[in-house]
Amino acid sequence: MKKLTLITILLAVYALTTKAQENTGETDNREKFLFGMKAGINRSNVYDSQGEEFKSDAKFGMAGGVFLEIPLGKYLGVQPEVLISQKGFQATGRVLGATYNFTRTTTYLDLPLQISLKPSEFITLVAGPQYSYLINQRDIFTNATTSIEQEQEFENDNIRKNIFGVIGGIDINLKHIVLGGRVGWDVLNNNGDGSSTTPRYKNVWYQATIGYKLYK
Repeated sequence: MKKLTLITILLAVYALTTKAQENTGETDNREKFLFGMKAGINRSNVYDSQGEEFKSDAKFGMAGGVFLEIPLGKYLGVQPEVLISQKGFQATGRVLGATYNFTRTTTYLDLPLQISLKPSEFITLVAGPQYSYLINQRDIFTNATTSIEQEQEFENDNIRKNIFGVIGGIDINLKHIVLGGRVGWDVLNNNGDGSSTTPRYKNVWYQATIGYKLYK
């Protein structure tokens, strides 16, 4: 988290320096409808919502997709996104005196719907809810003598089985290039019968991306 914050601050300083030398009237796209693509990495882990002891380590995964910038004036807008996002965790433990390693990689289709605050043409603050559903889950369990790998595909024909969360962050706009940083976490899981539950272990992730906006 500290590394991501430092990188974001450095990028912000660079953007401020660069934009201070430009004519803002030629680069201000805050009132334009924009389409873009982006890709990057997640650093994800899980947390125990019941407060019980659970030790895990973060792991890295890929993230990428498309986004829209829909203006609601010069300083406010809506930014929906469609992303393929890898999350999960890795852990080490002991069973019957033997040490084992466990890695879980989950691939989600993430659909964040963010409200965007645009104090200047080169900085956008975003926050909002996110709806996710699980596409694939891969588990690898290894110990001194064996290695077991299991992979499962999910059709998600009943979409109420999926997860809701929240996400927020910052975009730094350098003409067509956009540098993004996000933090997100799962909040609520809905069952197919309509009842709501709080899953014991939830995803939390930090995301860094670079994107390209299409506009004239």
